[in-house]
Amino acid sequence: MLCGSLPQGHLQLEELSPNRWQRLLLWLDYQGLALYFFDQIAQMRSAGSIHTPVLPASVFEDLDRRLQQNTLRTRNMIAESVAIQREFQEAGLRYALLKGLSLWPSSFSRPELRSQFDLDFLVAESNLPEAREILARRGYRLYLAAGRSWEFKRNERPHVDLDDLYRDTGAFRVELHAEPQQPSGFSLLDRVLWHDLAGFVTPTLSPFDLFLGHGLHAYKHTCSEFCRTALLLEFRRHILFHRDDVAFWETLEQLTGENPPSALRLGVVILLIEQVMGDFAPHTLTRWTIDPLPASVRLWIQMYGHRAVLGSFPGSKLYLLLQRELETQGIRAKRSVRQSLIPLCLPPPIIRALPGEHLSIRLGRYRMQLRVILSRFRFHFVEGVRFAWESRRWRRQLSSLAR
Repeated sequence: MLCGSLPQGHLQLEELSPNRWQRLLLWLDYQGLALYFFDQIAQMRSAGSIHTPVLPASVFEDLDRRLQQNTLRTRNMIAESVAIQREFQEAGLRYALLKGLSLWPSSFSRPELRSQFDLDFLVAESNLPEAREILARRGYRLYLAAGRSWEFKRNERPHVDLDDLYRDTGAFRVELHAEPQQPSGFSLLDRVLWHDLAGFVTPTLSPFDLFLGHGLHAYKHTCSEFCRTALLLEFRRHILFHRDDVAFWETLEQLTGENPPSALRLGVVILLIEQVMGDFAPHTLTRWTIDPLPASVRLWIQMYGHRAVLGSFPGSKLYLLLQRELETQGIRAKRSVRQSLIPLCLPPPIIRALPGEHLSIRLGRYRMQLRVILSRFRFHFVEGVRFAWESRRWRRQLSSLAR
């Protein structure tokens, strides 16, 4: 229904029992699709495609409450983004807004329909110390530094529930991604475009860099334990946004021509989306992304694509079978299959100790972290066993493919 490929899909919704509705809503929440689904129903009603109240009154009220909460949350996130950027610009930093709001309107029609959890900025490596200082002055604390990315949080809460996906809690997370100075002098920040964001002029990546970054981000989540379906739906819409622009695809092919792994990664994501949501991508794009994919990658998408995209949280380890096949094509992962199957370290803290915190806050942090550790232990055990079973089946299928 969200892809417009099931015009009669609403008839199936009318037959759902209250319990199945609750399970469906939970799945939509985790997948980031609840508000997209609600908006699609509203559009179908407005266009006259449906004439009956598809949603039970209680479900309608729940989704409407989510939308109202997320509208306020999005408004405050935009305000926080503008406030940070205003300080960046006053300090003369070279930066650009990444992902999230920069994808509007190419990937979603209204920002308040999207589930966004953080603010991302690409910052010139030479300006990174100043950017970090600005965030520190605004009350952000450094949580994680990995490679060229730094994660900061402000106003962390020791108690989190599912409603916090939409509610404005006053907590924010910011990620800074450093762009090093290349020997060739090339820089994404040299090609930024300036757009109006809530009355504030914001630098964003060029359309080509924005699209490529979006696709590679979707690939990163595809090759992970849990990929939110909304990420793939948004990338699908991004492709449709440029669908008939032949010059765009030709220029993008030239830009990725010097980096074949990028084209391969895009091919994996696009074919996966088509496997689940139907054909949609223009031949001018699939010719150099999907067509070169090896048979083993196509087989994984055929066998496990629906489970990877439509599965429930917290996901599975089946992506490791795909990772092995991609490694034969020269695409290396950050962690080996063995390291992903048997992690040797505990999850990082969800919330770090607060200065002068009360005992109740500290106990709340400990309870939250303990729940995370226990849930991750169960996940690794259950999915490790499932991976071992599927590996045998996968090897048989590969053997048949090679004959």
